[in-house]
Amino acid sequence: LFIGIAMCLGCSHAQAPPFDAERAFGYLEAQCAFGPRIPGSEGHQACLKFLAQTFEQAGARVREQHFMHTDPWSSRTVRATNVIATFGTQKDRILLCAHWDTRPVADHDPDPENRTRPVPGANDGASGVAVLLEISQALSQHPPPVGVDIVLFDAEDSGIDGDILSWCKGSQYFARNLPVPYPQYAILIDMIGDRDLTIPQEGYSKQYAPELVDRVWQRARDLGLTMFLPHVSHYVMDDHVPLLQAGIPAVNLIDFDYPFWHTVSDTPDKCSPESLGAVGILLLSLIYE
Repeated sequence: LFIGIAMCLGCSHAQAPPFDAERAFGYLEAQCAFGPRIPGSEGHQACLKFLAQTFEQAGARVREQHFMHTDPWSSRTVRATNVIATFGTQKDRILLCAHWDTRPVADHDPDPENRTRPVPGANDGASGVAVLLEISQALSQHPPPVGVDIVLFDAEDSGIDGDILSWCKGSQYFARNLPVPYPQYAILIDMIGDRDLTIPQEGYSKQYAPELVDRVWQRARDLGLTMFLPHVSHYVMDDHVPLLQAGIPAVNLIDFDYPFWHTVSDTPDKCSPESLGAVGILLLSLIYE
């Protein structure tokens, strides 16, 4: 029922196309089926191929932005890859982002024996990507009024607490070597699939892109998306920060109060199509306004 109501809301506002939340959840499950997507792993390589093929099937121009990444947990240096999907040739463009890698260690797991195991990354990794893969299907069937670039950042989640620069490697490289036209604004989605979804405003977004935050949250109110809370909860070092530093207005949509964050229990059963649908509907409404 929730999905049906939300889809109608999405269609009524600026005639945005529908968002298939069940198919998006299938994209989440498909990513997790590859196993951990740690840069340099077999699962990572298989998932990369899946992501590129899915975007290509949606008619996007797909590019891979490669960079070298040293994992601080293993000291291995491997090639990491940002995946960029471009829709339309309009001068006015927006940027939609998520990270697609998964954390190599479950260092916040309550069981000490699990803390050297990799994180499955259903919510923290697959959820944002799943929404953007489904967005690409809508863009394919309903050409938007604005150009859209989707970027899936790699090597976001291998960092070490206390070392800020060890996180968000893909977005740091992207912001230094911008391979797309300068966008009007960027929206990052991260950990937006959990069943008990609440998305307060993120502190750095509110501090450095307040007009964009207000616009996004007003649209969420217009759509009746009550999981978007109109107050700041956390300041999160995430992939939007390098974009902000590059002068791009950017907002991070994130539910950071997720009890399975960086644990081996971050699995698809902790996520729901309804949560993916809420975020997808909001993004489509903004794209097609």
